[in-house]
Amino acid sequence: MKLPSFLETMSIGEWRLAQPEALLLLLLLPVLWWVHARRSGTQTALRLPATAVFRNLRPSARVRAEKALPYLRTLALVAMITALARPQEHHVSEYIESEGIDIVLAVDVSGSMLAEDLQPNRLEAAKRVAADFIRRRPADRIGLVIFSGESFTQVPATMDHNALLQNLEVLRAGGMLTDGTAIGDGLATAVDRVRSGGKSKVIVLMTDGVNNREHISPGTALQIAKTFGVKVYTIGIGTTGTALVSIQTPYGVEKMRQDVQIDEPLLRQIASGTGGRYFRATDNASLQAIYGDIDRLEKQKIETTSEEHTREWAWPFLVAAAVLLLAELLLRWAWLQTVEAD
Repeated sequence: MKLPSFLETMSIGEWRLAQPEALLLLLLLPVLWWVHARRSGTQTALRLPATAVFRNLRPSARVRAEKALPYLRTLALVAMITALARPQEHHVSEYIESEGIDIVLAVDVSGSMLAEDLQPNRLEAAKRVAADFIRRRPADRIGLVIFSGESFTQVPATMDHNALLQNLEVLRAGGMLTDGTAIGDGLATAVDRVRSGGKSKVIVLMTDGVNNREHISPGTALQIAKTFGVKVYTIGIGTTGTALVSIQTPYGVEKMRQDVQIDEPLLRQIASGTGGRYFRATDNASLQAIYGDIDRLEKQKIETTSEEHTREWAWPFLVAAAVLLLAELLLRWAWLQTVEAD
């Protein structure tokens, strides 16, 4: 027999009925009440010509108890039917095991990152896609290194992604460090922050220029990365041709077009030498796609196992039914039973 749909899916939160079809027995209760009413109506009643004087009399405790007998039996039947439906507390415990990746984002913050070939400028566009990238990787330890003419660890690799996002938000191009582009320094600092990590160590290095300042050469930094087994993804950010750049002059800030110069051969060499990849971001959409590619390439190893726990709750209803039936028997046979004298 096919059950009504509301019975097949009868559950509230963690509570459910293992045999909801038993509730169909509740449909018999109106029939039982009808039979009881018919039988009660056939009893002979004492009729008095004047009953007005009795209307204000309250029924005795014995009369009230006798009227309660059908209700006790009905409640006992409801409790037994509910027990037959087997109410259960069912919940699932999930255990997540993850092997995260240690990642450091190395971001160029030189003045040229204010160029407006990406909207609203290169750095702001980079911050937005980096923030999305961080939010998609909750199992990873992620750090932040900034560089221009020198390098600085803004946030060591951490699981506190909220703090990381706050520090990412306050980054500004120009003025935070000595201006210039020291790719080797930025890479070496990032390697230092990730080298003691787990099995998977990754750096995402983004710049819009040519290496023109260095305490550590890019070649040396590359060898350090290879020594510690660090994979480096490099991103050259900037359009082809010229870009609009805001420049401080004696007459105020003026916008001028400048040639976009990115040392792509060096960035390719760093990426290929460490097992990574080089990407070129010429607009916001391509930059977002690049971070999406890196996200897919560096898959997080997350395993989820679950355990189901079920606890039967029929017994409280059986106890309630037994108590109600016992109460009815005591009332009927101990208190309401009439003993006739010989």
